[in-house]
Amino acid sequence: MNRVLIAGVGNIFLGDDGFGVEVARRLACESWSTDVRVMDFGIRGVHLAYELIAGYDLAIIVDTVSRGAAPGTIYVIEPDLEGVSCGSVSDSHDMVLDNVFAMVRTLGGSMPRRVLIVGCEPADFGEKIGLSEPVSRAIPNTIRAVLEIVQGRMASVSVSSAAETGAHKEA
Repeated sequence: MNRVLIAGVGNIFLGDDGFGVEVARRLACESWSTDVRVMDFGIRGVHLAYELIAGYDLAIIVDTVSRGAAPGTIYVIEPDLEGVSCGSVSDSHDMVLDNVFAMVRTLGGSMPRRVLIVGCEPADFGEKIGLSEPVSRAIPNTIRAVLEIVQGRMASVSVSSAAETGAHKEA
């Protein structure tokens, strides 16, 4: 069985940082097989670290990703987990993914076989609730990307065609 975790992360009080949370909320309304779990982690890095060691084959983390492209650009990234050194999450409400991945190792757990980050280029991290227009418009394409990744994962053990490191597409 191929277990999949779809994790939405971010802070809803910082504008576009709430992107991953909103995508997870919408994905939770989809019909999923019993081996797919959709969760909103918000800014709870420790909670995500513990969930990652629960025996998933694939983890899809939805978050904002700043890489300098136009706001609303969607990225699918496969992070280099070998380069993550041991460490801990300094704050139980910290959501720096490198720290979360390091904490998994510190806890003695193992990461899922594959981790993908589906991210969106933000426009505004100001103190407000709600997404900017370009990031809101990116949500349907992000949901479609996650669905395609999960469907590819369910059909085959190899998903290499579903995501390439650093790949991106416009929303």
